[in-house]
Amino acid sequence: MADFVFPPLVPFVPIEGAGDFAVRRIFCVGRNYAEHAREMGHDPNAEPPFFFTKPADALVIEGAPTPYPPQTEDLHHEIELVVAIGKEATAIAPEQALDHVWGYATGIDLTRRDVQAVAKKLSRPWDMAKGFDHSAPISRIVPAAKIGHPATGRITLRVNGEVRQDSDIGQMIWDIPHLLANLSTYVTLKPGDLVFTGTPAGVGATVRGDRLEGEIEGVGKVVTAIV
Repeated sequence: MADFVFPPLVPFVPIEGAGDFAVRRIFCVGRNYAEHAREMGHDPNAEPPFFFTKPADALVIEGAPTPYPPQTEDLHHEIELVVAIGKEATAIAPEQALDHVWGYATGIDLTRRDVQAVAKKLSRPWDMAKGFDHSAPISRIVPAAKIGHPATGRITLRVNGEVRQDSDIGQMIWDIPHLLANLSTYVTLKPGDLVFTGTPAGVGATVRGDRLEGEIEGVGKVVTAIV
């Protein structure tokens, strides 16, 4: 048994029904809905998928409040379908991808948009725009064995009861099988990895005191308050 000066902490997400899903890594894909790509000033047909990461301990679970982060004046919400990986995958074909999925959740990718804008302008990494503390509120994970593999379903985000984002996960540019197949050519996906699959149009600023409610039909609901 190894001795640790600081014992490693393993983040986890509760599973709908019972148990916990231990989280290893968080991957996210950018601009995976055409209308969102356009609202961000990009051609949705011009590029293959690209990815960034968040630390596993960025998760906000069980409806806990989300502290407004420092070093930003423009915090944005992005509602997303989250895929939980349950089987190792390296350079898999799209036809094999769903065999590697353990379950699904509803997540919010919080973004320091002003920090991201500077990073883009200067061709710098997005780490501090995307991978900060408490940047990934998430619902409970629902096993695929219970709900199957959703390919369509309404995805919404409300701020203080007002609908901000409203689309369907069937509007993804790269569906889940092709997204996971592509990502698995860059890294070996392993059990415990989460993949945030992109956000539809309607992203916008959120401020202290806002209540965010994100929901995906047939998957679940994530709720958090910005404090």
